Amino acid sequence: MTLNTKLVTIMLSLLVIAIMTLFALNQYSQNDLVQEIQESSTFVSKAIQMSIADLTSEYEADQSQLRDYLKEAKVRGIKEVNIINNEGEIIDSSDPTKVGKKREIRKLGKGLKASPVGKGDHPSSVRAYDLVVPVIVGDEQLGYVQINLLLDNIRTIQHDNFIHRVIATSLVFLFGITLSIFLARRYTAPINRLATGVRRVADGDLSVTFPATGGDEIGGLAKDFNEMVAKLRERESLEKRLYEAEHLSKVGQLASGIAHEIRNPLNYISLAIDHLKSEFMAACPESTDRFVPLADKIKEEVRRANYMVVNFMNYGRPLKLRLADISYAELIEKALPILEEKLTEQRIAIVTDLVDDLPPMRVDGEMLRNCLFNFVTNAAQAMPGGGTVTLGARFDRELRQFRLTFADEGGGIRPDDLAKIFQPWFTTKEAGIGLGLAITERIIREHGGDIQVESIVDQGTTFIVTLPAGPAE
Repeated sequence: MTLNTKLVTIMLSLLVIAIMTLFALNQYSQNDLVQEIQESSTFVSKAIQMSIADLTSEYEADQSQLRDYLKEAKVRGIKEVNIINNEGEIIDSSDPTKVGKKREIRKLGKGLKASPVGKGDHPSSVRAYDLVVPVIVGDEQLGYVQINLLLDNIRTIQHDNFIHRVIATSLVFLFGITLSIFLARRYTAPINRLATGVRRVADGDLSVTFPATGGDEIGGLAKDFNEMVAKLRERESLEKRLYEAEHLSKVGQLASGIAHEIRNPLNYISLAIDHLKSEFMAACPESTDRFVPLADKIKEEVRRANYMVVNFMNYGRPLKLRLADISYAELIEKALPILEEKLTEQRIAIVTDLVDDLPPMRVDGEMLRNCLFNFVTNAAQAMPGGGTVTLGARFDRELRQFRLTFADEGGGIRPDDLAKIFQPWFTTKEAGIGLGLAITERIIREHGGDIQVESIVDQGTTFIVTLPAGPAE
């Protein structure tokens, strides 16, 4: 129901209630008035009958009968009754002192007229009326009957009816005003909330929503407002993603160029190491056992750095996996010595928790070693004061999958950052570029595996990697 329909319905309802109330009061007042007139007429008729009897009687009028009648008639406002003959003499009266007195027939008049104010009457008292009725029997007029009466009962009925109408009309209008105030507050309150919400949206707060209850204009306005805010949120999300995409594109182009330039000095370093190795072995054959392993480690690090640069440059392209059966324990033994000096300097201890019957893994050994380096390096950076990194491995023979764990005792990851750690370029480190975990996740996905993270702030972080026993489809 629309707001206009509601307002029209309310006004019509108030009008109908007012009309019905006034009609009921009018009917009630008319019934009281008719009943009062009927009862007064009965007493007047009785007075006329008594006057006829007195005027036609050959004997003297019985004044006690008229006084007894007046005792009952006073209840209906009859104050005095005089029976007058054609000569103007009062032959019978409810007031014995007036019997025998004369009245001027010419001034007496006929019908109902106001009674003259007496000396003892108060000017503000209820005005009395004289009802003069000629008594006619057949074609002969026998005299008159004068009834002095008060119409205060009828006036009281009219006055009470007027008061009731005023009260009823006031109540109806009071109810209407109260209902109007209630409806005004009911409809202005959501409008004020909408106005406040519009100001908040204008200030950039797109979390504002309103319950769209009701089928009136305000409900429709709230629904349209919610749709507008939803579209603004969607537009803001698209703008953020577009900005991030443009930012990542620019950073990617810059990083790709830098990575391309890095490969040249890496190649030169690799060739220089080979040359120095051959020259040193010829010049100092007695130091070969000490120099050759060190040169091989440098050569291996250069090769690994070159491999990472290639993967970095090809981040947006599909990876080319070189799968082979590799022992995870041997992979750890070959990878950790390269990090041993750095980990010892940071007071980082590596603990392995591997089952004895762990079968070989069919993976790309170089890429998996890269993942291992990333996990251990991140764990060491999370523990600047030292700690323990636990490397675990299990094999589920029913599901035929490996479960690798990498746990540290660092400061943990904030809940707000958990969903972002695998995004490219996201990092919380001052010297990081935010590609380590992104590349690691991509390698795990390319192997058909999955990676999850569990972290508690100030207690540590655990990465859980699951890999299938066979190659990925």
